[in-house]
Amino acid sequence: MTALHRNALPQLGDALFVTDGGIETALIFNEGIELPEFAAFDLFRRPGGEGALRRYYGAYVRIAAQFRAGIILESATWRASADWGRKLGYNAVQLADANRQAIRLLEDIRREHRELSTVISGCIGPRGDGYQPTRVMSTDEAQGYHREQISLFRDTAADMVAAITMNYAEEAIGIARAARDAGMPVAISFTVETDGRLPSGQSLRAAIEQVDAETDGAPLHYMINCAHPTHFEHVLHADGDWRQRIRGLRANASKRSHAELDESADLDAGDPGQLAAEYRALREWLPRLAVVGGCCGTDDRHVAAIGDACCHA
Repeated sequence: MTALHRNALPQLGDALFVTDGGIETALIFNEGIELPEFAAFDLFRRPGGEGALRRYYGAYVRIAAQFRAGIILESATWRASADWGRKLGYNAVQLADANRQAIRLLEDIRREHRELSTVISGCIGPRGDGYQPTRVMSTDEAQGYHREQISLFRDTAADMVAAITMNYAEEAIGIARAARDAGMPVAISFTVETDGRLPSGQSLRAAIEQVDAETDGAPLHYMINCAHPTHFEHVLHADGDWRQRIRGLRANASKRSHAELDESADLDAGDPGQLAAEYRALREWLPRLAVVGGCCGTDDRHVAAIGDACCHA
């Protein structure tokens, strides 16, 4: 149980790192696996569940090897925080064990593929709905809520934590402070609506600048996830150092809005080739882009196309 890169994360250099796609949508729609509350971590208590996750990650390991890229293995713990755990019938001990199991699986995969530069990331999701800030916490409340999960990751082989699908700044600030206090590197990934603004209405630039200002620049870097490139490309044209802080991109395959995705009974997988071309074009506006993967509707086909496009940009 050793964190190999916690003090020197390799994705902060010039090399390309791939990560996975939309784990929940891929498992639900491609594999026919039910995920109550969109909780992939629940697979650890089901027969064959860990095997399904191992197969899922294996596809992305092969992509990293194909393009001689690094890989960030993001744990299946986006929903593995206290409120969501209670909804699924987990007590505190069971939830802690699921978080640890998720990291142990990634540690096993890293051990099996020593030839790759592999970063293990403990994934943290929003306390509330990923698409809309129905319950807005203060920064102190957010820090207290997320402290437990971050502390769990600190005592595992996780190299870092990543807060994925953040939809308002205060929760991101709380997470960044909790990670700093725990001595854990943290990446913050915001989601945006079709107008390029956070669901809270704040601009992406303002959110990044606010988090940096109120945490003394604690996040390692920022990412954008759970939105199609056409939703946010135009906001990246604004000048400023804030764009230099964005090093990761995990876009949706679909151009649908969050509201449309929430109501959809089918999977909109979009066009992997077109999505990859849009990633390549975005590198003009994101000069430090180093981590590429996908979100809702994407799978290994999309990430393979994205990796090819970015390797040859």
